[in-house]
Formats: sequence, structure tokens, C-alpha cells
Amino acid sequence: MAAFTAADVKALREKTGAGMMDAKKALEASNGDIEAAVDALRAKGLATAQKKSSRTAAEGLVGIAVANETGGTKGVAVEVNSETDFVAKNDQFQDFVRKTTQVALDTDGDDVDTLKAAAYPDGGTVSDKLTDNVATIGENQQIRRIKTVSVTNGVIVPYMHNAVAPDLGKIGVLVALESEGDKAKLEELGKKLGMHIAAAFPQALTAEGLDAEVIERERAIAKEKAAESGKPENVQEKMVEGAVNKYAKENALLSQVYVIDNKTPIAQVVEQAGKDVGAKVELVDYVRFQLGEGIEKEESDFAAEVAAAVGG
Repeated sequence: MAAFTAADVKALREKTGAGMMDAKKALEASNGDIEAAVDALRAKGLATAQKKSSRTAAEGLVGIAVANETGGTKGVAVEVNSETDFVAKNDQFQDFVRKTTQVALDTDGDDVDTLKAAAYPDGGTVSDKLTDNVATIGENQQIRRIKTVSVTNGVIVPYMHNAVAPDLGKIGVLVALESEGDKAKLEELGKKLGMHIAAAFPQALTAEGLDAEVIERERAIAKEKAAESGKPENVQEKMVEGAVNKYAKENALLSQVYVIDNKTPIAQVVEQAGKDVGAKVELVDYVRFQLGEGIEKEESDFAAEVAAAVGG
């Protein structure tokens, strides 16, 4: 019996863009280990570099809030999941996400349990209200994650991509800018950087902040590709370092190329902005919450299409 299912083939195809039979063969070779199959496909040039998928499955909403709205120095993003998009459009659910995000703004830390235990504006706790919502709406809902950012002197700028309601949507971004410069101009800069972050999907602020395990995985894939090239060992080493550096550059926010002009590194955009705002500007942190990021939900409608390939 195969050590993988039709759903595994589907998941691998979505992660890599590989063809059905290539995905099946990779899973057979890896004994059903999806991550090992991804690496094998990439090493063979049959898959693009893996980023966190934008093809998210979980439903719900991301809420963002900033203290004092314009020019605030603290902001928070909260993700609340539901089972269907229908519930995400429900006024009761949207009101819950909006009020819970405001509660999170006044709660120290990024712990979900702490937020659930906090007082809810309409009475009881956030957890009580969540339980009530599940009972009255008739669908499971969960507070998945929270992230708070702050600056000492500057602004936290919110950006919601394709908002479904004010400060509610599927991709929420917060940009933390430290500066003594003009607040209105910092807000304008923050909005543009928020648009970049929503589109470019950085994995960390700097290369040093990238997940060490991810970097080692990229290095292992690069080594396999270099070995297959047949070039001298010293050349292979340069190929590997070049590939790892390229990955880091493309996934660290400050070294990414600004999507608005497609040529300037973000670090340079921020540095140049200092002249406009009248003081040095430092991009110290950011948040990018994409609804359902990293969550996969089983879908049976695709299974029939690949069942024959898996069992064949």
C-alpha cells in the first residue's frame, strides 16, 4: 500500500507546482514524506523555491489595530479562524474579531490564552464570547495567533490588503518605524512599505533573522544541485554559497527589492526617506499575517482526480 494519499499528492503539487506524476514519484521515493519530496523535486529543478503558500485554506479574518489610530506607537494583529468564508462575512463574527483585536491592543504579550482570559467589552471574557459565538453561529471558531509591535518614538502603520471591512481582511500588515521625523510623512512611507510586505512575503526583517533550519535546508538543496553540475569542488562551493545568499537576500525584508520601483533595496528606501521626513528613519519590525498561512484543509473534490495516479 502506498505510504501517501491523494491529498498528499495534491498538497505536494500546491507546494511545488510540479506535475502529478512527478509529485507521485517523489512521494514514492520519500516513502510519503512531503517535505523530503519537496526537496527532491527542487533539487531536480522540477519545483520552484518554496515560500509559505499564498494558497491558504483556512477561513476567518485577520484584524489589525493601532493605539491612537494615526501616529500610534503600538499595534497588534490577530488572526481568528472559522470553518467557512460564509461565517467570515457574518456581522457577529466581524464584530468579535474587531473587538478582540482592540482587547489584544491593551493586553501585554502575544499569548493567545492570555487574550482569551481577558475581559471582553460586552461582558465576560474573550473566551466566553468565543464560546457563545460557536453556539449561536453554529460553526467552530478559534483565535489562532497574535503579534504586537511597538516603537519608542515613531509610528506603527497598519495596512490591510483587500479589506472586507475597516481593519479586517485576509492579509494584515503592521510596519514599525522609529524616527523623530514628520509623522504624516512616516505614515505615507509606512503605507507603501505595508503594500510591499503584503506582496513580497518577507520571512524575516534581516538575513540573520531567517530560520536557521530553513537556511540549512536551502544549503542542502543547493549542494545537491551543485553536485549534479559536475563542476570542480571549489566551483560547487561558490555555487552553494551564491544560492544560499540569493535566498537570504530575497526573503529578508531589508534586502528585498522594493516592489513599487522594482530596483531599490528596502533598506535604501528607508534610508532615503530620512531626507523627506526630516530625520533618520529605521524600520525596526513588521508583522504580516495572512489568513490561514501554514494551515491546510482537506478537500475531497480533488481526490478523485488523482486517486488513480496514487494507486496505479
